[in-house]
Amino acid sequence: MAKKSRKQQAGGTPATVALTAAGVPFTVHSYDHDPSHPSYGEEAAEAMGVPPDRVFKTLVADVDGALTVAVVPVAGQLDLKALAAAAGGKRAAMADPALAERTTGYVRGGISPLGQRRALPTVLDESAVLHDTICVSAGRRGLEVELSPDDLTRLTSAVLAPIGRA
Repeated sequence: MAKKSRKQQAGGTPATVALTAAGVPFTVHSYDHDPSHPSYGEEAAEAMGVPPDRVFKTLVADVDGALTVAVVPVAGQLDLKALAAAAGGKRAAMADPALAERTTGYVRGGISPLGQRRALPTVLDESAVLHDTICVSAGRRGLEVELSPDDLTRLTSAVLAPIGRA
């Protein structure tokens, strides 16, 4: 069993530990998660009082047999064809949730693009750059991290592309 750092023992997640290690400025937002809410992302936006176009959900898709992370605003949907094109593939489909959880080390509704067990290719919707900061999952339901889209792009080696649709 891996030894947890003090930050993880104190309630940190692999995502916040990765951000701290990288020296990236970020803010953690915590809220009480309601398991009956129909949308994790919309719940986060409402709970934090942040416009839904600044809160991004992390989705795991299968692009031509390779798991790929898509980060899109919670107010919209993922365009699978656009994701496939941005990732250099032909076809994309949502990944099996159990496989996404095993591969990233996070539970559904708490998958972060940061600090994954195995870093996956990442595509960030280009609308992120319209904001000084955006919010993404910090690795647990009810926990979000706010950071600059430039830092998220750099830390995940993300490709920016128009993968979200209203």
